[in-house]
Amino acid sequence: MKIVSACLAGINCMWNGKSKPCQEVIDLVKQGKAIMVCPEQLGGLKTPRIPQEIQGGTGKDVLSGKCKVVNKNGEDVTKQFIRGAEEALRIAKLVNAKEFIAKSKSPSCGCGLTYDGTFSGKLIEGDGVATAFLKKNGIKVLNEKEYCRKKC
Repeated sequence: MKIVSACLAGINCMWNGKSKPCQEVIDLVKQGKAIMVCPEQLGGLKTPRIPQEIQGGTGKDVLSGKCKVVNKNGEDVTKQFIRGAEEALRIAKLVNAKEFIAKSKSPSCGCGLTYDGTFSGKLIEGDGVATAFLKKNGIKVLNEKEYCRKKC
């Protein structure tokens, strides 16, 4: 069993109220081989929502208290991101998931790259909050480009 970013399964849960469907992920869900999660919604954030980025580091740094997640209006949403990561892990454990297929670049699900916190579109190396938390707890994480055979 896997957990997958809900936006990759076609659920309109991204910050802008849209999705980024990936047919391979949709097929996993249809076959009963994956459960959808949106850590940002699980953490209590609404959809659509103001864009958010990690400022001053990566998801791993957020989890260690070294930096925070803020939205474009400057509001701190770190608690919601941590709560969402915890809930995603709870779901993974409930279904005995060993793998998470994550939406790349997201401040929550980003795997390998996230935005730098300046809202300028610049990317930095590192994981989002949920991805860092899931990895820390033994869940293998791939982004959609690593998982899907064709571009999602």
